[in-house]
Amino acid sequence: MRRIYLGLLLAIGFLSEVSAQQDPHYTQYMYNMSVMNPAYAGSKESLSMGLLYRKQWVEIEDAPTTGTFFGHSPVGKNVGLGLSVVSDKIGPVEENNVYADFSYTLKLGGEHKLALGLKSGLTFHDVALNTDIYNTLPDPQDGAFGQDVSNSYFNFGTGAFYYTDKYYLGVSVPNMLKAKHLDFDGRSYGNESSHYFFTGGYVFDINQSVKFKPFFMVKS
Repeated sequence: MRRIYLGLLLAIGFLSEVSAQQDPHYTQYMYNMSVMNPAYAGSKESLSMGLLYRKQWVEIEDAPTTGTFFGHSPVGKNVGLGLSVVSDKIGPVEENNVYADFSYTLKLGGEHKLALGLKSGLTFHDVALNTDIYNTLPDPQDGAFGQDVSNSYFNFGTGAFYYTDKYYLGVSVPNMLKAKHLDFDGRSYGNESSHYFFTGGYVFDINQSVKFKPFFMVKS
């Protein structure tokens, strides 16, 4: 019999540092949880892949856009491996992340499982100051803002994912290292800030055909 799944989404974000570069807002996070929590990699019984795209304020030029590709699969009994690629663009600022995920699952008895994960990879950060917004700069010849910025840096993250057939809870820090985006004349402009993600969900069996699945994410 065909099953119908109903989901209730709740996402809460806390902005802790307005001057810092923020991780993308994952409004579709329930479909790509391995992107923000490496412990989720391999939690499915087979290969899981997806391609997602999000554009905010469709009619506005240079509005925020986010594209995500992910894939993960169990390898052996307790190990999961995955790959995620995230491209995030806001105006002249573009950030591309390529990360590999690793998880190890501990069986706690019955249907209870706890997965611990690590992710590591590279972030490519580009700001087209001179190319895109040259005419809007107060001083285009300014050494800090009159030129395009392009750099890359290594980062890593960690996470935990506790789950059963009925519910799950997760906590993760996808980027643990803080990196400077522009360091000019002894001053730093912008940096990569660490964010904490908390997720959870529960499955209610309405009847044999309908399941109600409320879930949430808190970002700080």
